[in-house]
This record gives sequence, C-alpha cells and structure tokens, in this order.
Amino acid sequence: MTDLLLLPGDGIGPEVTAQARRVAETVAPDLKIEERLFGGCSLAAYGTPLTDETLAAAKGARAVLMGAVDGTQWAGAPRDKRPEAGLLNLRAGMEVYANLRPALCFPALADASTLKRHLVEGLDLMIVRELTGGIYFGSPRFIEDLPGGGRRAVDTQVYTTAEIERVARVAFQLARGRRNLVHSAEKSNVMDSGLLWRQVVTDLHAREFPDVRLEHILADNAAMQIVRDPRQFDVLVTDNLFGDILSDAAAMLTGSLGMLPSAALGDAGRPGLYEPIHGSAPDIAGQGLANPLASILSLEMAFRWSLDRPETADRILAAVVRALDAGARTRDLGGSLTTVQMGDAVLAAL
Repeated sequence: MTDLLLLPGDGIGPEVTAQARRVAETVAPDLKIEERLFGGCSLAAYGTPLTDETLAAAKGARAVLMGAVDGTQWAGAPRDKRPEAGLLNLRAGMEVYANLRPALCFPALADASTLKRHLVEGLDLMIVRELTGGIYFGSPRFIEDLPGGGRRAVDTQVYTTAEIERVARVAFQLARGRRNLVHSAEKSNVMDSGLLWRQVVTDLHAREFPDVRLEHILADNAAMQIVRDPRQFDVLVTDNLFGDILSDAAAMLTGSLGMLPSAALGDAGRPGLYEPIHGSAPDIAGQGLANPLASILSLEMAFRWSLDRPETADRILAAVVRALDAGARTRDLGGSLTTVQMGDAVLAAL
C-alpha cells in the first residue's frame, strides 16, 4: 500500500510539494511515496483532470498530499473538464467531508499579520468546513438564455440532516480536545438551508455534546468578528461556501496564505486529503518565490491524522517554528528566501 500519494498539480503546486517531499523523506525514509498527475497537467496529458487510475490510487493510499490546480488557461473548457472539477471529484470520490483549516499565528509572524499584534498573538483557530455538499455540489446548476434576451444562472444550495450532523460531530469532537467551544456559522435568517443547519447542530449538541459550549453566529457576522476579535473563536463549523470564504479571511491573520495547511477527513479508516489552502498562483509559478510552509504543514497534518505518527508531526511543526524564529522568510512574509531555501531552513531546523 502507498503511504503517501503526491498530487503536485499546477502552478506553484509542484514547487511547494517538492519541499514537502524532501521533509517527508528526511523524517520518514521508510515511507512509501507515489506521485501522479492531477489538475491541468493531467488534463493536458490525458484529457481529464482526474483519471480513474489516479482516483483509485488516492482511495488506496493512506494519505494524499495535493499541491494546487490551475484553472485560468482552461476557463473555456467544459465545466466537467476543468481542473477545479477534478478537485471536486477527488474530494467526493475520497468521501472526505470535513475540511480542517487551522489558523495558527506563529509567534515570530505576529507582526506579519494585517491585524495588530495584540489581536493575533496566540491565535489558534480551527475552521471546520463541510466539503462535499452545499452549493458547490447541489443541482440543478445551469446557465440558460432567456426568451427576451439576457441569460440566467442557477446554483442550488442543498444540505441533508446526515451531511450536517457528520461535519458538526467532527467539530464538537475537536473542541473537546481544545477549549471546548464551537461556533456554528450559517445564514438562518435568510436561507432555509441555514435554518436547517442551525436546527440540526442544535439537536446534535443537545443529544451528544452537552458538555461543549455552542454558539450560533450568522456567517456575515462571523466574517466581521474574525477581523475584530479572532481569538474569541476556538472551533468554527460552517458549510462549504462560507467555509471557503471565512478560512481565506482567517489566513491573513497568520501573515500569509502561504502559511495555512488543511486536512480533509472522512469516516474512520478512509485516507485523508491534505493540501495548502493557497491557489496555484500562476503569476509567480516557476520563479522559486512560493512559500512552501503551508505544504510542509499539510504534510505535518497527514502524519498526525492519517499516518499515525504524531511524534513525527511534532518534529515537523517544531522545525517550522525554529526556522521562523531564526528569521527564515519567503517574499510573502517580507523576506527574500526562495522556495528551496525555505525548505533548506526547515530541514536544517530538523
């Protein structure tokens, strides 16, 4: 069995994933690693962003580490052939429905945040995003021509009780090992799906997690509160669309999108999908400027959640902290190190 499947993808994906691979080979030389094409490069080579063989390899591995997919040059392709469709199909095929997106402010980077130090110092926020439902997967979805001219676009937001319960359960379980607080974000004031979300989370909390403190918050208010007082949050659980938006906002609290990893988990026994939350950044691809720390920290999460090596995960996290404390910085953090040099700094700290 493959321990770790690498899907470097497009843009800066191969550059940052290469540094994560260096770390993996250093801390776990016995790890069985495989690599496959995914995203735009797979589309160019095979006519599809996700081949059946790659999906089968992902489902058969213990963990999958992804880079990024680039959709800019494929914007005119049919929707089901675009790199983003490959990503959605990968998540659905692996049945990873709970996306863990930590926003951790490392002490050395408190001044790199767009917020003042006293607001972000010590920040440790976990956003749990539902990943395989909602408006990204709902149907019908279409664009149609109108008889009188113009066009109409329709996307459908759909959630079931079971989909909401399983991701909320992950959030409550995580909170028990943290500060025991969950904020559930939705738009129950204007959306029926949001109203169901609030009702289901409330019922689950009363049945299974009465020991955990639960606060409901409207998603737009959550966006405001994240930049007003982010440390009030411990675990924030929300749907696919709002989670996508709120986690990117939270990323800037840490200093850079290049610092945020993520884990996508399913039921026990299934492989996890790990990826930095930044995009493919085609404007800097191939220039050696990308920050690899989000990819390296995604690897750290893979060791912790899927590969059953928490001590190895601790080593990687400590090495990243030491590298930052020693002043290692890529351009996005105000420094001048290249992608490879930042990888060198982490390896030296190991």
